[in-house]
Amino acid sequence: MLFNILDSLQWLCLIPVIGGSVFSLLTVGTVKRFFKRSAQNNHFTPPVSVLKPVRGLEKNLKHNLRTIATQDYPNYQVIYSVQDPQDPAYPIIKGIQAEFGSDRISVVISRVEAGANGKVNNLLGAMEAAKHDIIIISDSDTRLQPDYIRTIVNPLANPDVGCVCTPFKVTQADSWYEKMELLTMNADFMPSVMFAEVTGASNSCLGPSIAIRRSTLDKLGGLESLADYLVEDYEIGRRVWTSGQKMVLLPYMIDVVVDLASWKNWWSHQVYWDQNTYLARQGAFISTILIRSIPFALIFALLRWDFIGLEVLVATIFVRMITAFMVAQTMKDKETIKNLYLLPFRDVVGLIFWGLAFTQRTVIWRGVEFKLTSHGKMVKHRLIQN
Repeated sequence: MLFNILDSLQWLCLIPVIGGSVFSLLTVGTVKRFFKRSAQNNHFTPPVSVLKPVRGLEKNLKHNLRTIATQDYPNYQVIYSVQDPQDPAYPIIKGIQAEFGSDRISVVISRVEAGANGKVNNLLGAMEAAKHDIIIISDSDTRLQPDYIRTIVNPLANPDVGCVCTPFKVTQADSWYEKMELLTMNADFMPSVMFAEVTGASNSCLGPSIAIRRSTLDKLGGLESLADYLVEDYEIGRRVWTSGQKMVLLPYMIDVVVDLASWKNWWSHQVYWDQNTYLARQGAFISTILIRSIPFALIFALLRWDFIGLEVLVATIFVRMITAFMVAQTMKDKETIKNLYLLPFRDVVGLIFWGLAFTQRTVIWRGVEFKLTSHGKMVKHRLIQN
């Protein structure tokens, strides 16, 4: 009886081993195909308002924030917003304003609290100061090239396009847990997003970098209606594509600077990320169990405890590593290549986070714990003391 159970478990483990290895091979082709697309330039340069919500000090914050102020673009407004005048980031953004002038740079302090989502609350303050119809929402940890605005607004020349976003890669990982975060995003999440985009399996709206018309956002309910959603970027995208407009994911990658204070922050963020994905696309998230090759190859090897099991494990790791290397080359991601030795461990731990996404109904964001409710919404629960 026990032998039959173990034998059945071994065969079950081979399903994600094979599925994950095939998926890894396919992502090499889909990522290459994604970046072969051209980001057409129609010389569309309307006036733009860029919203930059800021809270607290982050790694390389001043440099990251300055990159939006040095754009090669004729007419744009940058709005840095904080919710507390005592925020340690406030002197930095005031310094940037002094450097580039108040004609280009606005600084907003607003304590508006329309819901539990702190980023949306912060954006609402910035939105009040926005002068133009085309809005870019850009996270404070993004590091942008001078052609960023020109590139992301260009698809909006087509009135059928409702929203534009860009893929991103995590960078500047120093500690082992920041490197694990980097691999989660660069070697797992982003290749999956590009695979879904190229194959048409699903749409994506990625929060670090979004361009949308203010008039479109208003028709979709406005920012206020997003204030209680955990995954506000996905909700924006969902409303756009269900309204009949197009979502555009550009073949243009930006950098997001990782900044984690401890391994506990990394752990919480990984659980938070998987909860995001689960709440946004439950079916798709559950199905990822079928492509988690390395953890199930490890279980297969432990169940067999023989040379065949070891061969399967080694072959699975080899396929995962070589395909991740090829994807990183296509993404021009030297930092992921340098840290690939951690990828098998990241994939094994990733299975734990996948399981926790089903069991935990709280999430911690910037020192505040929230309870998750139905349809991806959340309510503030308590302040976490550091």
